[in-house]
Amino acid sequence: MRQSLANAELAVMELLWEHDRLTARQIRERLYPSVSRAQHGTVQRLLQRLEDKGFVERDRGLAVHLFSAVVSREAYAGAQLESLAEKLTGGSLAPLITHLMEQKRISAGEIARLRRILGEAEEEA
Repeated sequence: MRQSLANAELAVMELLWEHDRLTARQIRERLYPSVSRAQHGTVQRLLQRLEDKGFVERDRGLAVHLFSAVVSREAYAGAQLESLAEKLTGGSLAPLITHLMEQKRISAGEIARLRRILGEAEEEA
C-alpha cells in the first residue's frame, strides 16, 4: 500500500479515522459546513476513489450507506514514511529519526516508546 492520497482524499480519511463510520452526507457536512448540497457529488467521487483504492469500505446493509476506513492512520503513515525513506535515504528511516531528535520534534513520551520498541527488537534478535 504505497499509494499516496490527494489532499481531499486525505481529508475524508481523517474524518473516518476520527469518527469510525459516517454517511456521505455526514462527511459532506463536516468537509463543507457552509455549502449546501452542491458538494455532494464531489464527496461521492472521493468516496468512490477511496473505495477503488482499497482505503474505504461501504456498508450497504442499510438504506443509507455507511463508510469506514479499511486502512488505519498508522498503516498509511507508516507506508508513506517508508516510501519517503526509499526516495530520500535508500530506505533507511534512521536519518528521519535522527533529524527529528536533533530538532527536538519528538516528545519525551515518544522517546520512551521508541526505547521500548528498540528494547523489544533487541530481545527478539
